Amino acid sequence: MTSYEERISYRERDRERDEDARLKSAVSRRRSPFREERSTRKRSRSRSFSPPRRRPSPNTRRPYRERRSPRPLEESANVPFAESAAKKKEENPLLMRTGGAYIPPARLRMMQEQITDKNSEAYQRLSWEALKKSINGLVNKINVSNIANIVREIFQENIIRGRGLMGRSIVTAQAASPTFTHVYAVLVAIVNTKFPQIGELIIKRVIVNFKKGYRRNDKNLCMASANFLAHLVNQQVVHELIALEILTLLLENPTDDSVEVAIGFLKECGLKLSQVAPKGMHGVYDSLRGILNNSKLDVRVQYMIEVMFAIRKDGFKEHPIIIEQLDLVEEDDQITHFVTIEEQCDPEDSLNVFKFDPDYQANEDKYKQIRDDVLGGGGSDSDEGSSGGEVDSDDEEDEAASDQEEGTMKIQDETQMNTLALRRTVYLTIMSSLSFEECAHKMLQMSIKPGQEYDTASMIIECCSQERSYRKFFGLLGQRFCQLNQDYVEQYVKLFQEHYTTCHRLETNKLRNVAKFFAYLCYTDALPWTCLSIIHLNEEETTSSSRIFIKILFQEFAEYMGLAKLNERLRDPFLAPVFEGILPRDNPRNTRFAINFFTSIGLGGLTDDLREHLKLTSKMTVSRTHESESSDSSSSKS
Repeated sequence: MTSYEERISYRERDRERDEDARLKSAVSRRRSPFREERSTRKRSRSRSFSPPRRRPSPNTRRPYRERRSPRPLEESANVPFAESAAKKKEENPLLMRTGGAYIPPARLRMMQEQITDKNSEAYQRLSWEALKKSINGLVNKINVSNIANIVREIFQENIIRGRGLMGRSIVTAQAASPTFTHVYAVLVAIVNTKFPQIGELIIKRVIVNFKKGYRRNDKNLCMASANFLAHLVNQQVVHELIALEILTLLLENPTDDSVEVAIGFLKECGLKLSQVAPKGMHGVYDSLRGILNNSKLDVRVQYMIEVMFAIRKDGFKEHPIIIEQLDLVEEDDQITHFVTIEEQCDPEDSLNVFKFDPDYQANEDKYKQIRDDVLGGGGSDSDEGSSGGEVDSDDEEDEAASDQEEGTMKIQDETQMNTLALRRTVYLTIMSSLSFEECAHKMLQMSIKPGQEYDTASMIIECCSQERSYRKFFGLLGQRFCQLNQDYVEQYVKLFQEHYTTCHRLETNKLRNVAKFFAYLCYTDALPWTCLSIIHLNEEETTSSSRIFIKILFQEFAEYMGLAKLNERLRDPFLAPVFEGILPRDNPRNTRFAINFFTSIGLGGLTDDLREHLKLTSKMTVSRTHESESSDSSSSKS
């Protein structure tokens, strides 16, 4: 064979070998064999100009390279396992602040059963994860038909510990499903009757979301939050003043989006606002009418305003306050929170995150007692079944006997939140009413509970004292309540005594208004005249403030009744013991002081009997002195 033929055979042999290697590498790397076609061609071309390679003989081949010796067993075992253990410890979901990765419920229960110390941080983290999943699941599946069952299941969970989780779940679910806003509002209203702090927390978070959407021009967030607040106003969870503030804010600088949000908000709570604040609603409709006539809004928004006026004309037939299926909360049980847009609301986001509780078991036991009171003792079955422990019948009988001896637990509100809320509501009702009849009607609809008459009556007097001049509105309002309920008469008698004894603490203007208020009540016989028995008109028991109070009181009596009728009333034999302190006859010095007092204030006609009494007493004293002198002279002569 010539050298040329030998060269060609070597070249073909190399090409076949390269083709086999290329196919093997393509199969092993899962790559297309056509990608290496160009590189193979380049290599073949380069080899064509190079001298032929000679295959080494079998005797000259290199032996296979020996494999590296494996790492010792101990070294290879310690290093990777230590690193993996540290990594697993760092990635442990129980040690992460927010709970970490998803843990299946079966594994979660298994991990919870493996922990014996229920006060440990690991057990509390597991229970926190279970609480979060349970609350989220219950809130997400609530609807009109199953709300009663869902509420009972929610009360089974410790929503005091998870109030942040519950607030976040409700707000998030409402923003994601605005069509179920009325259902979530009822859920908040029911929870608010038992746990007002949870209701207040949800209100603050909704207000924060509304402000956030308003500042960012996020119409969807702003509309969702506004609709939620509208339904909370319908449920009387939050005061209607915040609704008027939102409407004022949205219509102050009208734009297409702000007017659209205001119209949607007004559709939801317009009927409620028309009942409780008609004067404010007139102002809102006037603003909408001015916007419709003067502003350059989109035609679509102008049509929405016209539709709103048509809805108002129809009486909100398609937008009731509360639908019949969701009217689950009594007005007497509802607690109304007074929150304004201008306040800095703290959403308390730290409640959404797990925190270690050193008194975890004690707090859980306390909530079980509260839950049994709320659910009527039917909520302890599931906990007993899940704990797996069995209690003997003797222990149960002993516990039942001890519960009967101790009686039901009563929770006393030492923070006076209900009193403050009532006083705010009464103040806002009085300030928003045009006439005393409207005000009395609104206050009677508030369903004031027994024991709150004193706070209501004192708030009426305080509102009266804050005015620059006395308004007959307050006297008529107090008269109406005294005529409707005898309890208010007793409370006003008590308040008269308190204000008279502490009148030195009042300013002159407040003193004048309070005195005129009580004078009108006594004149109309809404308040019995026996309350005046506390007044003792003498120099020792009166001060300058009390004398001003008495002066204004009797001047109002004379103006309402006339001097003649007032004199007849003071001479009434049935009321004579009542006026003994005002018209004293026990001491000539006190009688002279009373005569001078009434004469100085222009009511000297009331002192005719006192003057005659003073003359008689002076004659009697003179005759007694003469008798004593004559007896002394006769004894000296003898």
